[in-house]
Amino acid sequence: MHQNPPINNIRIIKLVNGDDLVAELAKDQLAEKSPLLRVVKPLQIKYVPQFTAMGLRDYIALIKWAAYTPDTIISIPKDKIMTITNASVQMSTSYNNIIKDYDKLDTPKQKGYERKHLSDEDNQKLNEIFEELEDEYGEVIDKRTLH
Repeated sequence: MHQNPPINNIRIIKLVNGDDLVAELAKDQLAEKSPLLRVVKPLQIKYVPQFTAMGLRDYIALIKWAAYTPDTIISIPKDKIMTITNASVQMSTSYNNIIKDYDKLDTPKQKGYERKHLSDEDNQKLNEIFEELEDEYGEVIDKRTLH
């Protein structure tokens, strides 16, 4: 089957861990025998299921893959790559639109839990619940026969 040559250097890279990346291959690759492939501004392709009137479909989000570094050229071990394919025109367009602001892309925010001090009343209610559970399960445990 005849394939058209890529219109640019944008590729879809499937990693062995299941991640799909869209990135430009760096023009200045390392030596041919190097175990690393260099990519420019890699974005991870996230498939987000979306319910619509027509049924379930995937929404595709592109997020910064190497989020905690200012580096724009990332080296990937070749033995961690399953396949490399040409990106479609639509994917290339989306990629090029997003990387215009690559340096401004948000890094993932860690969700933390805010610690709150319980009121004396709430603390008393919880203690009562735990005491009831202890009484209920304590009786069950006491009635068992251990062999």
